[in-house]
Amino acid sequence: MDSVITYRRTLHRIPELDNELPKTLAFVQSRLEKLRCRLSWPIKGSICAFFDVGRAETVAFRADMDALPETEETGLSFSSKHPGQMHACGHDGHTAMALALAEYVDSHMEALPRNVLFIFQPAEETTGGARLICETGLLERLEVRRIFGLHLWPGLPEGTVWAKPGPQMARASQITVNITGESVHISRADQGRDALLAAVELVRQVTETERSALPPEDPRVLRFGTLHSGDARNVVSGHSELLGCLRTFSDASFALLRRELADTCRRVERSTGCDVTLHLNEGYPPVWNHEGLFETVQAGLGAGEVSLLAQPALAAEDFSFYQQQIPGVFFFLGAGDVPQLHASTFSFDDERILPKGVEFLKKLLILA
Repeated sequence: MDSVITYRRTLHRIPELDNELPKTLAFVQSRLEKLRCRLSWPIKGSICAFFDVGRAETVAFRADMDALPETEETGLSFSSKHPGQMHACGHDGHTAMALALAEYVDSHMEALPRNVLFIFQPAEETTGGARLICETGLLERLEVRRIFGLHLWPGLPEGTVWAKPGPQMARASQITVNITGESVHISRADQGRDALLAAVELVRQVTETERSALPPEDPRVLRFGTLHSGDARNVVSGHSELLGCLRTFSDASFALLRRELADTCRRVERSTGCDVTLHLNEGYPPVWNHEGLFETVQAGLGAGEVSLLAQPALAAEDFSFYQQQIPGVFFFLGAGDVPQLHASTFSFDDERILPKGVEFLKKLLILA
């Protein structure tokens, strides 16, 4: 199991973004091409390994490979060699564990109850590489009947595995609001249409909507993270841009908050005289663990192997696209008390959690 730590360190040094992953792909392929698997490259930046053991069905394991546009500040001896790029979300660990599991599969093919597909995927952090993989028909062609994923997670005890049936991670949509007013010198402010004032009013109303539109036990986030407005201190702003996120765990809640947001934009438009345009992308669906498959896993592993999360996470993950095609379960692997994901200081102190993750994945091969 020392190999999984070596793999992680190698990958951590060469973080790459989106679907431009030449060094990462070269390393992953160098390990896989030694094994008894069939390799394919279904989309740009991906590589898949299919182990055909002669069964009628296939189980899949997903590993994401892309990094983040972040300057690393961990001080690790194996820090990023690529300025402004960093594995700040644990994808180096996910890929390393999948490689180690693939090597195990290669040496135990005769004993496996199903064929095994490994999906090494790009663009989880950007455009949703999982959706593009699904659109290729790969899962149907290889008779994939279930899929698993494992994600390093800060704040959970080191090396422990956590999940819950049903909703585990949020549906995420990006919001862009553009407000166009009329710019005039501030000495004639009453003759203009203040796009900054309109933006502030819109944020105030949206904040009230988030609090009141749904009951407290229905988790959600409807917030703006940036506001850009105006050009000078003594000129009424003629344009504002608000960027934010909408995250929920159900289509019904998503639809309700989207309607409320659109209504708020129309109210602000009427009350301020500014033009308000709203755009929401579809984003990632919620990560929804298949209840029947989750129950099968729990029963097969026994008590204590998977701890139950009390609440779903408001983070998002494109693993959800696979779950819309086939039953799937997504697990969190505890990384301990470490910086949060996407932080420039994110790492995990005890790399022995990676072998523990591989051991857990090996159990899924047999029982699920």
